[in-house]
Amino acid sequence: MMRSALRFLRSVPVACQRSMSQSSLAGKVAIVTASTDGIGLAAAQALGKRGAHVVVSSRRQANVDKAVALLQSQSIKVIGTTCNVGKGEDREKLVQTTLDQCGGIDILVSNAAVNPFFGNIMDSTEDVWDKILAVNVKAAFLLTKLVMPHMVKRGGGNVIFVSSVAGYQPMQGLGPYSVSKTALLGLTRALAPELAHSNIRVNCVAPGVIKTRFSSALWQNEDVEDELKKQLCIKRVGEPEEIGGVIAFLCSEEASYITGETVTVTGGMSCRL
Repeated sequence: MMRSALRFLRSVPVACQRSMSQSSLAGKVAIVTASTDGIGLAAAQALGKRGAHVVVSSRRQANVDKAVALLQSQSIKVIGTTCNVGKGEDREKLVQTTLDQCGGIDILVSNAAVNPFFGNIMDSTEDVWDKILAVNVKAAFLLTKLVMPHMVKRGGGNVIFVSSVAGYQPMQGLGPYSVSKTALLGLTRALAPELAHSNIRVNCVAPGVIKTRFSSALWQNEDVEDELKKQLCIKRVGEPEEIGGVIAFLCSEEASYITGETVTVTGGMSCRL
């Protein structure tokens, strides 16, 4: 049977195979938070190029407008709206805008995160913890809770949380942020069995050091970057598109038997709890 399948795939022209891949999310509606640059924008591009109608968002209207224009220039179906995921009214507006303009919700990529603190973890304050956990963890859960009924109406869906290698190995100076990213690993495992009954798969992606504005302090300094590369099998910093592609895969039917998992995309950096 496997040989027959391989013979069939070899007989399909490359152009047709590419077409099937590029339309694998046709008709799906995807919300991606914090999606006007970096990993969020790359995820929106990857989903959109596979046929999804993408909803991008960030806190600033100018950034939203710029991202929408870019995606439209790539023939991606897209709308955009401002959203601070830490605010309940903004989360509700994001969901309602998606329903009003796109007719439903199939995919949520929860990418928004903040890090207002750098230093020794024992110097962090209650306000720092409240801010980081509210945006990085609680908002991810509450958005999932908001979109779930609408995914159920569509027969199922996909939720993707964007964690970090720091969730496995806390980075120096980023203690509270790292803990919040560890929490997303647990949230993925906790939600997956409950939402599976509604045909909603929940997965997580844990990027390593990726060339984004958020991590620029790690890769713009040559000495720091060289030291970092010693921990990598693939001796370079990752690109946002390399995370976007994994996110799109997890949302596709090709990943239909995957839920409750965290995919580490780290260039070979060791990841274990």
